Amino acid sequence: MDAIKILGSKTLVASPERQLEADSDMQIVHRVQAGDVAAFDRLILKYRERVFSIVYHMTSNREDAADLTQESFIKAFQSIQRFGGQSSFFTWLYRIAVNSTLSHLRKGRLRSFFSLERVDSDEPVSKEIIDALTDKTDADRDAFVHELQEKLNDAMQKLSTKHRTVVTLFEIEGLSHQEIADVMDCSVGTVRSRLHYAKQLLQAELQPYTRT
Repeated sequence: MDAIKILGSKTLVASPERQLEADSDMQIVHRVQAGDVAAFDRLILKYRERVFSIVYHMTSNREDAADLTQESFIKAFQSIQRFGGQSSFFTWLYRIAVNSTLSHLRKGRLRSFFSLERVDSDEPVSKEIIDALTDKTDADRDAFVHELQEKLNDAMQKLSTKHRTVVTLFEIEGLSHQEIADVMDCSVGTVRSRLHYAKQLLQAELQPYTRT
């Protein structure tokens, strides 16, 4: 039985709504490129929470996430004249944020990654873990969550930063395999391979939390 419901096998496809969003973003980009600098604020307002979310789930540090989010938008603004629409603005911005965060992580300043802040909502934990949480008293539940948090952190630290990023983009942000490949500048096959590897490791590490 799986220890964690994560890294499903289906490949998500871009929806018509996502295409309309990309077209709308491109119209704003063209305005910025034409000199309407203030129009860039609309892109910041639209995407800052999503960028912050992905960076936070890669760093587990709100201060670093805030700084890296701001840095990502600054880099995007400084480079926007070179953005030709080969990908959606959404993908291009995420690539900037991911690369900035990976560079930050490689400096060795961060130690933890995975967060259980949303364990009561839509975090992709298994039924066994949810059952264990609901069966416990408040005190026992807090201890269980803390122990599980540490176990997940330990497991994620055994992954490379690229594997952590794939997990975040797929499970937290809900990007498709193709979108992740675009963000990380790799093939869809590489994305699937990294997801599979991460799933196997996390399942092994969380085995003690699986009921037989």
